[in-house]
Amino acid sequence: MSTDNLWEKYLTSRNEEARHKLILQHLPLVKHLAGRVAVKLPAFIQQEDLESYGVIGLMEALDKYDPAMGTSFDSYAYHRIRGAMLDEVRRQNWLPRTAWQKFQTLKTVKERLEGELGGTVSDEVLAKEMGITLDELHQLVFNANKMYFQSLDEDVVGNDGSQVSKWEMIEDINSPDPLSIVEEQENKRLLAEAVGLLGERDQLILSLYYSEGLTLKEIGQVLEVSESRVCQLHSQAMKKLRKQLQDMIY
Repeated sequence: MSTDNLWEKYLTSRNEEARHKLILQHLPLVKHLAGRVAVKLPAFIQQEDLESYGVIGLMEALDKYDPAMGTSFDSYAYHRIRGAMLDEVRRQNWLPRTAWQKFQTLKTVKERLEGELGGTVSDEVLAKEMGITLDELHQLVFNANKMYFQSLDEDVVGNDGSQVSKWEMIEDINSPDPLSIVEEQENKRLLAEAVGLLGERDQLILSLYYSEGLTLKEIGQVLEVSESRVCQLHSQAMKKLRKQLQDMIY
């Protein structure tokens, strides 16, 4: 069955078989995006985890996509998949998924025991309650806190093969975090794509105003229209651009 036929079958009846095949067809997009996002993040964030988050974003994109939005599914899904990856990484607080889940369980059990026993709980009691050995408990705590206890002078290898000092991986409240950088780059890509969907005159006006730095009066001279008319055309172009971006994102 062709891709067009799959889409027709899925959109008209929400057929599960068609949905499954469309998911399989777009898994390479998920893998591609996971690779692009991974190189911008610390090495201990695994690409496989990003791919699993991305599949969730892909399924959400399939459920919410409407061709009437006027954008291709790939463009729409691109943002949804990337957003799902970054949202989950942010929610996991920079720890690999399995380690974060175990550490969250540890915190929950510890808080419960302290409430029941009315005081500090020993490691032995905590390990027994969780059904793990004392060594496993200590390793779990170590893994959760290793970013803070490792030498700041030691270099680590990032996913892109480059050497990075660990101090560069510690949050600087005065600098954008890696997720913000990735988001900014992706927002620029989306903006460029949205502008490309506008008419030639709208693209020209936005380019002259924002890229070339011309005033509305100067743009009017280029287009041979009045300054007030350029102002009106600029407002219309911005309204169309916002609509394109909303359709691509939502």
